[in-house]
Order: sequence, then structure tokens, then C-alpha cells
Amino acid sequence: MVASGRRGNPGTFPKRMKSLKKSEKTTLSATDWEREALEVIAEQGVPALAVEPLARRMGVTKGSFYWHFTGRESLLDKALLRWEEHDSRNLNKSLGEIDHPRDRLVSFFRRVGKEKLTHEVYSELCAAAGHPQVKPVLERVAERRMKHLSAAFEELGMEPLTARYRARLTYSVYLGFLQLQRQHQTPSLSSEEFDAYIEHVIKTLIPD
Repeated sequence: MVASGRRGNPGTFPKRMKSLKKSEKTTLSATDWEREALEVIAEQGVPALAVEPLARRMGVTKGSFYWHFTGRESLLDKALLRWEEHDSRNLNKSLGEIDHPRDRLVSFFRRVGKEKLTHEVYSELCAAAGHPQVKPVLERVAERRMKHLSAAFEELGMEPLTARYRARLTYSVYLGFLQLQRQHQTPSLSSEEFDAYIEHVIKTLIPD
């Protein structure tokens, strides 16, 4: 339900670009730029995303950028779409591919607890919720997550309204933890304490 210090399986999210060989610098794809843009957002927030600093970070001239994008807004749109599609795939895996609703909810909590980068990005997007390019993405993501959560709780026997309330409570806990994390008021996300917290949330919010 919240980000931890551990990565998910390799390939579940674009890998961090540690360095680029000289030959790679001349053949960067749009995907490379989008991935690195998400890294910048995760580390520094949406306002920090700018073409020239990003090009320096990637070891190329900004002229290379314009082979793929018309400008900063174009890159931001594509990067956000890439993140949203990844989030949707993860949601489908955790809440759409398991038969029993309780198992789906447990899987959701434990899976997203291992998705560090996607939650770092989400936290920064929430901080920029008023941005015209960010707002519709957050709205779609929240609606999709709430729909899946509500359906699972309803399958567990809750009345539709109660299921929506429980889904909203679940999502509020998730958002609250992200906010505390941004303010550095949470325990180490790789600690046993975090794992214990996840288990406590599962027992508190998901009926047996």
C-alpha cells in the first residue's frame, strides 16, 4: 500500500539509468527520456523537470531531445502516461488476476509496498496536484484504484456503500503515509517495522 525501500521484480518498472556508454548517447529513444524524466520527478518533483538539466544528466545535448519531443510539456505528458500505464498494469495484477477478493486485497497491499519508484513519483504528483497536466492523471488513477478496492470489499460481503467507505478509508491511509514519508516522519521503509506496519494495516482494514 505504500512505498518501501525494496524494488519489485526486475523489469516491472523502467530501470534507473546509472550511466550511458558513448554509443548509447547518440541513440537515445523517447522511452529513455521518459524514464529519466520520471526519475527526476521522483527525486525532485514536477517543477524540477526541465530540458537542459535533463540533457546534462543524461550526458547529451538538448538538441537530441527535440528528435523526440516538441518541448518540456510534451515530455511530461508522455512520462506521465508511461507512469499511469505502469500503475494500471500493477493494479490489474494485484486486484484483477486473483480469484478470492481478500487475497486480492492482501496482494495489493504487499505488492505496492515493494514498488518504490512508482510511489515516489506518485507522492510528487500529489504535491503538484494543481498542475494542469498532473491533475487529470491523478483523477484517473484515484478513480481506477477506488473502483477496484470497492469491488473487492463488496465481494467480501459488504454493502455497496460500506464497501465504498472502506475503499476510501484504505486509500486515505495510503495517501496519509505518503505525506508522512515526504515529511520524513516515517520509519525506515526497509525495516522490519515497516513490514509489521503493512501487516497491521491488512489485519485492520481487510475482513477475515
